[in-house]
Amino acid sequence: MYSFRSAASSLSHPRNNMCGIWALFGSDDCLLTQSKSSKKIAHRGPDAFRLENVNGFTNCCFGFHRLAIVDQLYGMQPLRIKRFPYLWLCYNGEIYNHHRLKKHFEFEYQTKVDGEIILHLYDRFGIEKMASLLDGVFAFVLLDTANRKVFLGRDTYGVRPLFKMLTEDGFLAVCSEAKGLTEIADSMSTPKVKITPFLPGHFEVFDLKLNGKVESIELDRFHHCTQEPKHAAYDGIKNLGKGFAPETVKSNIRILFENAVRKRLMAHRRIGCLLSGGLDSSLVAATLVKLAKEEQLQYPLQTFSIGTQDSPDILAARKVADHIGSDHHEVSFTPEEGIRSLEDVIYHLECYDITTVRASVGMYLISKYIREKTDSVVIFSGEGSDELTQGYIYFHKAPSAKAGAEESVRLLEELYLFDGLRADRTTAAHGLELRVPFLDHRFTAYYLSLPEDMRTPKDGVEKHLLREAFKGLNLIPDEILWRRKEAFSDGLMSLKKSWYTSLQEHIESKVNDSDLENAASLFPYNTPTTKEGFFFRQIFEKHYPGRVEWTPHYWMPRWIKATDPSARTLSIYKQDKDQL
Repeated sequence: MYSFRSAASSLSHPRNNMCGIWALFGSDDCLLTQSKSSKKIAHRGPDAFRLENVNGFTNCCFGFHRLAIVDQLYGMQPLRIKRFPYLWLCYNGEIYNHHRLKKHFEFEYQTKVDGEIILHLYDRFGIEKMASLLDGVFAFVLLDTANRKVFLGRDTYGVRPLFKMLTEDGFLAVCSEAKGLTEIADSMSTPKVKITPFLPGHFEVFDLKLNGKVESIELDRFHHCTQEPKHAAYDGIKNLGKGFAPETVKSNIRILFENAVRKRLMAHRRIGCLLSGGLDSSLVAATLVKLAKEEQLQYPLQTFSIGTQDSPDILAARKVADHIGSDHHEVSFTPEEGIRSLEDVIYHLECYDITTVRASVGMYLISKYIREKTDSVVIFSGEGSDELTQGYIYFHKAPSAKAGAEESVRLLEELYLFDGLRADRTTAAHGLELRVPFLDHRFTAYYLSLPEDMRTPKDGVEKHLLREAFKGLNLIPDEILWRRKEAFSDGLMSLKKSWYTSLQEHIESKVNDSDLENAASLFPYNTPTTKEGFFFRQIFEKHYPGRVEWTPHYWMPRWIKATDPSARTLSIYKQDKDQL
């Protein structure tokens, strides 16, 4: 077992875990119904499995697939403690500030599970304040049998997934992934029941009836990404500079980012990091290596990149790995492998959005490699930075700083539908746990509080402020610090032929012009306008017929007349590339 040796990191590790959760309320055949769907999300927790009826409520039950990250012997759910015998908790995630909250409020723990803090906070403060005090990523189902209430909640950015299905007569089913509910929905005699993602940053309260059925009585938001989190008083960050002087701002960005990485180090399973060679993943990997040395980590940090041997990403990632001294792995990628994986990717994504599917292929294949060829289980990545720091190419065309700032918030609020969804599903498909420091509450709230004009692209370079914050530190090579953003399809493959081009050629042989002409009649909702969109939609409909609302709209760049979401199709991208 791997561990940290320093005093800073040996503080009674929380027994947390990444997992798959369910709960059913109002089912006459609770355990039987649950077990039929259990295999659908077994990949999220391959280490252990449990189904359990609620005492005295045979029509209510919880299900749990566990991936043990910290404590391999304990931590099974639903979580219950003697002090609150009426509370039942199933949750997926990590609560990073549970030690500080425990100490601040003088709670007496009965376990070493980080999620126990949820029970104590709920008992003392109620659901809304409890949720707002949590610093972490989470999706939870909390049952209070004494007050006959059921509560659902999800973290601010929806880093951890949660879906629900509620019928008109009060049957409630909850699951980490939508696929775990489809069989239940399809078996019902009522018209097609909707399965919907639970909204990030929200909690919902249900009354629990005598027959186990529920009635929703409140749905409310407990935190918005632009708000300073209520847990900030307990997060241990001191002497943060005030004001917007450039050097103060850059110092604060460095402090908050390093803290975001540090708090996510807790694990007894090996830690690794995805490394594309771009700015975001390079900063995460370099900071991880720096902190691992300080914490005396007893193994070299593994980094992972994917692409062809001459792809820009592979070459850039190699430079970063050499610079920071990581145990680097390069995963070979061919268009044929990518095309063969498309059906599995779409099945796991539960999504047919074009750019999400395209970008998921590489992440799915590299996660497969990590699971099969290494012992790294906790995987860091740079997700969320593009949305937060205005990193997409089209931000250069924002009509004003205010418009860019508003677009940044919109993208963050929709992360759970696109890039956040991609990051979770492609890693969880192979039993890995993803950690995303760029989506740390304190870091995002601070960055979004900065003046709008400080956050815009400058001198033709996106993420200018973030780059400036780490300038002159030698944390990563200068050429990487100022490396322009690649379109995913260009960075992954050979300079001679991109993944985008290879994919289009394959789809051209599978979808003809008449298919596309009939797209509106076949797919009236979110009608695909390209052959690629048509192809992805066909695969999605094969696995999830009639569930098209899971993708409410396609991800597309703003302010530019684009017919495709890929940056490589934008004139600004080509012009910028020519100038390099």
